[in-house]
Amino acid sequence: MEEENQRSRFRKVCVFCGSHSGNREVFSDAAIELGNELVKRKIDLVYGGGSVGLMGLISRRVYEGGFHVLGIIPKALMPIEISGETVGEVRVVADMHERKAAMAQEAEAFIALPGGYGTMEELLEMITWSQLGIHKKTVGILNVDGYYNNLLALFDTGVQEGFIKPGARNIVVSAPTAKELMEKMEVSLSLYFLFCDYVVTLYLLNSLFFIFLTGIYSFTQAYCIPRKLEC
Repeated sequence: MEEENQRSRFRKVCVFCGSHSGNREVFSDAAIELGNELVKRKIDLVYGGGSVGLMGLISRRVYEGGFHVLGIIPKALMPIEISGETVGEVRVVADMHERKAAMAQEAEAFIALPGGYGTMEELLEMITWSQLGIHKKTVGILNVDGYYNNLLALFDTGVQEGFIKPGARNIVVSAPTAKELMEKMEVSLSLYFLFCDYVVTLYLLNSLFFIFLTGIYSFTQAYCIPRKLEC
């Protein structure tokens, strides 16, 4: 029973993160912590395919935990982001565009660990795709020791200044720890499913009501009007 309770709604999560470990140990600890949380929840990993930095740490942790690891890496980045032996499955693609498209197709949700321009660009593209309706997958930010505070504040400024719709601001879920982030993402997904159920139910009720009105109209046309009854 406990094992079932730990199983996540997500089967595969894509993690964007740096090919460097950063200047402080807190970032490496966070990558390992997130890897532990994915293993605990029985989630496979999709990531950038590198064996160094935070990418290497989280991929090894998930792989050693017994779950599938899929690394997707452009051919040009292999000499830079791969050092030594990689773990799991490595898929080599032509360029960054193909990499992001493959990541988006493979994963059911996205999480950004601390990283540089590449990590931020991948994160922002997934947020943009969600805003445009290209996907409806949860996007999370693991805000380790406030690393993303300024970026999150910029999103809020975008709302205040009228460049980001308030509803679009809610695309992003953030938390300081892996456990809290996964819990928030699970809730976000549950709310999305509830909303979908509500929309489907509303559509079915409207359809039934339309059928009912059509039946009443057909009845009056067939019986009331020809017989000149007062209905």
